[in-house]
Amino acid sequence: MLNNDVLEKLAVEARKRTIEVIYSAGRGHMGGSLSSIDILVNLYFSVLNIDPYDFHKQERDRFILSKGHSVEAYYVVLAMRGFINDNLLKKYGNFNSPLAGHPINKIPGIEINSGSLGHGLSVGVGMAIAAKNDDLPYKVFVLMGDGEHGEGSIMEAVTAASHYKLDNLIAIVDKNKFQLTGPTEEVMAIGDLAKKYESYGWSVLTCNGNKMSDLSNTFSSLPYRKDMPTVIIANTIKGKGVSFMENQAKWHHKVPDKQELTIAMLELENKIKELSHAIK
Repeated sequence: MLNNDVLEKLAVEARKRTIEVIYSAGRGHMGGSLSSIDILVNLYFSVLNIDPYDFHKQERDRFILSKGHSVEAYYVVLAMRGFINDNLLKKYGNFNSPLAGHPINKIPGIEINSGSLGHGLSVGVGMAIAAKNDDLPYKVFVLMGDGEHGEGSIMEAVTAASHYKLDNLIAIVDKNKFQLTGPTEEVMAIGDLAKKYESYGWSVLTCNGNKMSDLSNTFSSLPYRKDMPTVIIANTIKGKGVSFMENQAKWHHKVPDKQELTIAMLELENKIKELSHAIK
């Protein structure tokens, strides 16, 4: 298991590469990708029982990116973890590239086609039930957005997970408080998610989703409560890591111009240098 300083440096490197991928492609979802990177890095480098050289083993943990529009960050982390190579990553956005704008399971390391918001948790419930029925030890992790909770199908899945006592199911909410057109509470208020999940019989944890030590402490306590599914409400910042992108709804899917790219790269490179000194 990597220490938090190393994980944090990996996350900053992943932010840098994600911005480069989106800039090169001329398309992508910047804000939500940047807010979720710390979660993805912690999962893929410290939590998930997976092997890029034997991805189909039955005992592997399952991960679903329900908020599939943040796929650029997902591809970058998969490349860093060894599931896909950098040459393929560079082809994102090109004509006939196998890397689509939402996750597809033709790509090594991706379990299901996702991105139709509200569907990921339902699929995760099915996978968790299958693990119980087959007496397999794997856990199922589903990463959702807070704006995604406007979809009613999520609460149907929440009900089913509690009913079937799926303590092998972990939902993570990337709560960056923004969606496509503005602040989530203004567009479609979701209220107190912790109380909602608790009322449906879930174990609820909250953490700073952009702080590695918080994420590591939260994930390290798995499983949380016997016979109860768990939700981690990870408070994050939309556009995390680049000063002029943070908490700005316009960066939901805005592509940086050359000057903005230069400024963003400088900020992130300075952060990498700072972390490199701390690790030494």
